[in-house]
Amino acid sequence: MIFPKIIGYICQKILTLISSQLQHKIYSLIKFMDLYIIEWLNLVVRWIHVITGIAWIGASFFFNWLDSQITPPENPQPKVEGELWMIHSGGFYQLKKTRISPSEIPRVLHWFKWEAYSTWISGIFLLGIVYYTGSGVYLIDSEIADLSYGMAVSISLGTILVSWLIYDFIWASALSEKGWITGMISFLLLFGIIWWFHQWFGSRAAYIHVGAVMGTLMVGNVWRRIIPSQTKLVEAVKAGKTPEASLGIKAKQRSLHNNYMTLPVVFIMISSHFPSTFAHDYNWAILIAIIVIGATVRHFFNLKNKGHLNAWILPVAMAAIIALIYVTKPDATISNSPDTVTFGTEHIPYALVRTILDQRCVSCHSSRPTDDVFRIAPKGIMLDNNERVHALATLIKIHSVTTIAMPLGNKTGMTHEERVILGRWVDEGASIN
Repeated sequence: MIFPKIIGYICQKILTLISSQLQHKIYSLIKFMDLYIIEWLNLVVRWIHVITGIAWIGASFFFNWLDSQITPPENPQPKVEGELWMIHSGGFYQLKKTRISPSEIPRVLHWFKWEAYSTWISGIFLLGIVYYTGSGVYLIDSEIADLSYGMAVSISLGTILVSWLIYDFIWASALSEKGWITGMISFLLLFGIIWWFHQWFGSRAAYIHVGAVMGTLMVGNVWRRIIPSQTKLVEAVKAGKTPEASLGIKAKQRSLHNNYMTLPVVFIMISSHFPSTFAHDYNWAILIAIIVIGATVRHFFNLKNKGHLNAWILPVAMAAIIALIYVTKPDATISNSPDTVTFGTEHIPYALVRTILDQRCVSCHSSRPTDDVFRIAPKGIMLDNNERVHALATLIKIHSVTTIAMPLGNKTGMTHEERVILGRWVDEGASIN
């Protein structure tokens, strides 16, 4: 980051005039403030991302519902294809849908594009803040792939870009005329991307990057296909020409793609809070299953909006979720594994647990973290107090033993033996005496 380097240089020149003790304190404050600002940027950008995402997905849901509810007007009008009456917030609304060649363009014409652009831009900034800062601590997992920082970022951005180029090429080609075939090819490519990310990145990062790819496909559809088609429609009407019907068809096709990707993307957005999904041995397969389930549920509502009630879809989707819950159930016997643990049936002493926590966890999770990236305990979890450790024992087991999601990227090198010890200690009652 150029800005922190410039600030650091200026501060260094000033600090040469100050005592060494005060220098140390001021340098510590500057480093803290740098990370503090990044933390606030994370929060603000995430907030913006959620707000704009709600607006974009909400618009997608509304217009797909709207198209299915439009009916021929009771009193036929020239060039009016359909109409819809609604009541909301104390008033009546009448919407009319005209054919693609209205007699004139109204003075005020609302476009729906900035929701998509703002969501993607804030998402890319958030990707950079979370996964590219701190030397890629959230991005790189040396146990999966020993990547340099530059290589990791290159794979991240390169895959996102190439994914859009391949997807757009397929659907802009003659293959798009064969919807089912092209759709299956697209699904296979998406599944390949999921597998690809899991070969390079930590599981949490892999999930988020799949979401980034899907979000890029969605915004690319808006930016490169939907809006240009709508622009040509408007220009044709202004010129007194009859717009090509294919323009509206292609725009509608891409809009429908976006509609089916919404639910999977929303799941991926919240998945980072639930290691039971991304920390599983077959995390890539779980994500594929979730994407299929999400798209299927979206299909149910699309059909329902058109008056086709396929009641069997939701129970099947629920059964699939229950099956996933069963499949991803953690192995309860891990904490009793005999692997190199020499205690047998003996009680696990807390002194040993305390040593493991101090060596593997406390550098981040403490009131005064010493980690080179985290200066504030992630999620406010502090393990430098024994009473607090006892209260958080179950959480420790979930993240460090059951899902093996912590330490992040196993940065501190926690061994399987140590995880077994922690698990057994929790199972024995998590005594701190």
